[in-house]
Amino acid sequence: MSPRHRLPAVCIILFLLLSISGCRISYLFHVAKGQIELLNGAVPINEALDTESFTPEQRNKLLLVSQIKAFGEKDLGLEKTGNYETVYPHSDRNPIFMVSASKKDAFSLKTWWFPIVGDLPYLGFFDLKKAREERTRLVDENMDVYLGRAEAYSTLGWFRDPVTMNLIDGTTPGLVNTLLHEMTHATLYVNGQGAFNEGLAVLVGKVGAIQFFEKAFGAEHPFTIKARDALADERLFSGFLDGFMAEMEGVYNLQAGYEEKMRIRAQVFETYHKRFEILKKAFKTREFAHFAITPPNNAYLMTVALYHRHFNLFEAVLEKEGGSVKKMMGFLKKLGELPYHVKSNRSLTAILILR
Repeated sequence: MSPRHRLPAVCIILFLLLSISGCRISYLFHVAKGQIELLNGAVPINEALDTESFTPEQRNKLLLVSQIKAFGEKDLGLEKTGNYETVYPHSDRNPIFMVSASKKDAFSLKTWWFPIVGDLPYLGFFDLKKAREERTRLVDENMDVYLGRAEAYSTLGWFRDPVTMNLIDGTTPGLVNTLLHEMTHATLYVNGQGAFNEGLAVLVGKVGAIQFFEKAFGAEHPFTIKARDALADERLFSGFLDGFMAEMEGVYNLQAGYEEKMRIRAQVFETYHKRFEILKKAFKTREFAHFAITPPNNAYLMTVALYHRHFNLFEAVLEKEGGSVKKMMGFLKKLGELPYHVKSNRSLTAILILR
């Protein structure tokens, strides 16, 4: 980014650091350092296309970014921001690692409080070593812990988020889905409502990708078909996950001791692993293939559930709004503006279920 964009970014990060109480400053400086490096290494896409050595496929995807943004803003009603007008053109950048934790005998996801965004159900790291250190610390507290990778993240409009090369080197449907997902966060993000924020973004990313490809390339283009396949798999997996989570909630609500709950939990985990092995034969994509590979625990299940458990709920809201993402966003913005005491007593996803 140009020098005139660097100072505000540094100032805002320092303000957030200095306004913290109850958070570990070393973690925040780590995140700030990674964010500043990312911002300072970003180049306007038009400039990068003239100065960087991209493959023809990479160039085509970079040229598509502005179309994705314009579609999201005009057709889906997403906020117009300075995001994704720049690219971080280096492939040697480490991925972002996420760490989440939960009690072993209850679905009780640990949260960390930060200014602006409130409670977050995970920590993000630019460095794998630091992520592993955090995982070890949480394991020592006898918690279920999950360490995973994030393809992208949003700073919710505080900074001009760049496109990163992992997105450009992925699939075109994945690029469209991810950018629309992150644009959704910059449009509507309700503090402390992780399942609502992520569930909504998953819906907009997947449904929006289909609509984008239908408009840009036609209903029968391979990209459009792949986007529809991703939506079909989402529906299948969401239903499976909801049933899994509901059964586990029943286990944790039993009037039984810790050891007994752990014994029953192991049996349920094994049962659902076998069910998933059958279910995955129906998938048209490999998006959820990792689910059977990763050993299940509460932290992992709850992290996956943040994104995928309530997909049918958000899709029902979309259907009620005539299939219009723009109208749905308008309705959900009003829901997000409910008084704090209402949102703090019940999650927004629970309010949607009751409606």
